[in-house]
Amino acid sequence: MQRPGIDHTGISGMSQAASFPDREQVRTGRLHVVAAVIRNRRGRVLLARRHPGQHQGGRWEFPGGKVEPGEDPQQALVRELREELGIEAKRLRPLIRIPHDYPDRRILLDVWEVLRWRGQPIGREGQPVRWVAESELDYHPLPEANRPVVTACRLPGRYLITPEPEHPERFLNLLELALLQRDIRLVQLRARRLSGAALEALVQRVKACCDAHGARLLVNRHLELAERHGLGVHLAQDQLEILTRRPLSSRRLVAASCHDARSLALASGLGLDFAVLSPVLPTASHPEARPLGWDQFEALVARATLPVYALGGLQEHHFPEARAHGAQGIAAIRGLWPGLEAV
Repeated sequence: MQRPGIDHTGISGMSQAASFPDREQVRTGRLHVVAAVIRNRRGRVLLARRHPGQHQGGRWEFPGGKVEPGEDPQQALVRELREELGIEAKRLRPLIRIPHDYPDRRILLDVWEVLRWRGQPIGREGQPVRWVAESELDYHPLPEANRPVVTACRLPGRYLITPEPEHPERFLNLLELALLQRDIRLVQLRARRLSGAALEALVQRVKACCDAHGARLLVNRHLELAERHGLGVHLAQDQLEILTRRPLSSRRLVAASCHDARSLALASGLGLDFAVLSPVLPTASHPEARPLGWDQFEALVARATLPVYALGGLQEHHFPEARAHGAQGIAAIRGLWPGLEAV
């Protein structure tokens, strides 16, 4: 099922066919549940606590509820937010979908960001509600299905992968330009031709640049380097296939490059923070690789239980299409690095 576009009012065009079953539940055999990530002007996220007698009772959750027969997901979420919180959602965009199996039920958690709403959220059904800083979400007991949503909340929509740093000074200038002009907040340093002292020195300077602009840095492949410098790591698929447990601490981002359903399942099973799935479109760097296309990309992401970036032949203008097909956002070298967009 193709995801709606990046923005949706959620109010116009409501279905009157209430007798029809939820198509997603029929198709997947999972209870279709919608949830909302709502941020206030301070960037805090709204949580609600489930009543003790409910499934997963007593835990905090992103507000939402079940999709009723005849409803589209965004229509269901608009209704749930009105009933539960007394607000009118005016602008939504898809964030992530998580299939999850509890001992007593199988669900599809369909999560949307609420970009604009009217009203003041209150617990209209007697449930406590609370605005929580993203950094404090880990201290609130959430249903297991909600854990990848926390990661998706914290990850930006654009993941910059650097080209090889042929000339370090120019490389650092262009990196800073990307961080400033494109609002990049997640960077993977690829420096396969450097080693030893030269690589160590570059990592320190790139880390300082990223820190100064509030961006998180991952290094490509080098686990020991990541450990020494307190960074995240981006694993290649061949590394992923030999791991038996997640590397690094839970405070460090661990990501992986994936190209098929098997590698996505491995990344999910190891509890990695996110994956990159490629190639979506034809790419100049790997012209021999057969592109997935958006439909196959969406089908693979639909089975994943972690955020997934789309990679391969993507430019900034592909961002809405990527989100509409279930991606966390886009990952790119040429599409996000200054001066390479048209190359």
